[in-house]
Amino acid sequence: MTSPSIVHPLTSLPPRLLAVLKEATDQRLRNVIGVIITSRYASSSSYLADFRSTIRDKDVKEDSSVLSDFRNFVPLTDYEAYRPWMAKFLERPCKLSEVENLLAPGLPSFIAITGSTSGSKPKYFTRYLAFTGLRGPPHDKVHSRSLPPVTTGMLWWGCRDVVEVTGASGDVVKTVLVTGVTSGFARTMQGWSIETDNTRMASMLPFHTSPWATGLIDHHRPFLLIHALFALATPNVEKILAGYLTFFVDMVYYIQEDWDMLLSSIRNGVIPDIDHIDDVRDSLQVNMRADPQRADELASIGPPFSSPAWAKRIWPKLNTLTTVCSGSFAAPLPTTRSVLGPDVLITSPGYGCTECVFGVPLNLEDVDVFVVNCPNVVEYVNLVDNKAQENILQAWDLQPGKLYQPVVTTRDGLWRYAIDDVLHVIGFDPRDGSPVFRYHGRKNSVIELPYTSIMEAELLKMIQAINGEDIVQVQEFTSILDRRELPETVGLIVEITGDIGAKASSARQRAFEALVSTNDEHQRAFDAGRLRLPTIRIVKPGTFRDYRRYRGEQLNTAVGQTKVPVVVTSPDVLVWLEERVAKEL
Repeated sequence: MTSPSIVHPLTSLPPRLLAVLKEATDQRLRNVIGVIITSRYASSSSYLADFRSTIRDKDVKEDSSVLSDFRNFVPLTDYEAYRPWMAKFLERPCKLSEVENLLAPGLPSFIAITGSTSGSKPKYFTRYLAFTGLRGPPHDKVHSRSLPPVTTGMLWWGCRDVVEVTGASGDVVKTVLVTGVTSGFARTMQGWSIETDNTRMASMLPFHTSPWATGLIDHHRPFLLIHALFALATPNVEKILAGYLTFFVDMVYYIQEDWDMLLSSIRNGVIPDIDHIDDVRDSLQVNMRADPQRADELASIGPPFSSPAWAKRIWPKLNTLTTVCSGSFAAPLPTTRSVLGPDVLITSPGYGCTECVFGVPLNLEDVDVFVVNCPNVVEYVNLVDNKAQENILQAWDLQPGKLYQPVVTTRDGLWRYAIDDVLHVIGFDPRDGSPVFRYHGRKNSVIELPYTSIMEAELLKMIQAINGEDIVQVQEFTSILDRRELPETVGLIVEITGDIGAKASSARQRAFEALVSTNDEHQRAFDAGRLRLPTIRIVKPGTFRDYRRYRGEQLNTAVGQTKVPVVVTSPDVLVWLEERVAKEL
């Protein structure tokens, strides 16, 4: 198998690529406007009044001046511009006359719900297309094969609500699920309507290790345990899919904790007695076979942390883990690598959010660098500029080394919607000029000090500074504005693996030095008595795993979508965490 060549981003756009990028961007804008201009939102939203007035007598598909009209007259929007429109789908009854063609033509395929990581109420986004049309990265062909790999895909198919759209006679004309993005795309692409779920419960997806019904388990621990059970029973697993790296690590720890139970189930062929699976137990059981030989083989190897490169011993053919593992999700990488061993490739599925998926990995083995790649329109706002229409930049205006907030106009009916993420642009793709970037952090995940804001990237540098055998080996973390004493400071709350190192007493100073390296204003504030050394508290093992379980159940979000916030602002969550603090450095 030939390794794909490495793509190196350009630091500037040569004239040829500049022309290619502009032409592709304009064509994409024409296509998107052509789809969503006929929506009710486009015809009546106050946010688009100036745009409508300007294009009233123009042929949207043929008149090129519509593109400049869009850039001159469509303002930046946020969720409040769409909240009352999305709310129409949550009314009961949900009438066809009220929601058809609302944000895009027809009715949505599903309604995506956010994970409420920051503690706020979830947001809802209508998704109208079966597939976004993302083109695969150039290395796809290199790894093509006649048969798909045997995969453990920890993917949830459930839903959080069902919207029945009714016609004038009161009959249901379409059922629309409120669910996670992965579930919504999978169900739409595969034609899995909720009305026919009972016909699939006991079926096995081709080349997947778990029965279809596993994807309907609505609780964190049993969902992962059942996936783990069927994966352990399958020796020829080649690939593992997990939404986030923390999700995979949670599964590994559950295997460690329940090793004997899982082996007993494989030996006896009986689904174990665990909570929250009663509605799918029969469908799981018909696919469970007693395999004493496999149980003996697993017993001879031992649980995950009994030996290095454990996963390769359990699954000799395992070659890939695909998961989101950049930004704050990179913290468990050392644990993951020790479990997988050096020969299993860790890859990223790409970059996106509930509103829009728009990036793919630039290179297969680099999980941090992405290239913009989607059929929607992506624009940008410089992070230091005020969010105003005149400050929106096009892809060719970007400067490598600077931070930008993405702005998307989508076929799902969002018009210049500002995504709450920050991207660090590092260059341009030498093949088509598309921007290349690293994820820098959530725009709303910041610690606000009187003199500056601290974002996710700065917090990650602090964690990296204390992460090591001589201080602590950080498994996961979050942060707070620590006001337990004055002056206030950054508080790190970490979960660690192993013991506290011999140089742990230097942890606070190292964290502070890392913070100062990002902005020397911190040193001046410290010298003036306006900032003290960062605080570091260690929580009990399993705290963040338990957080994902309890928070997911509390908010009723999609399984696997619950994430530990980089910055905790919710008083309830902070109290919950503080109750689990075991030690302070």
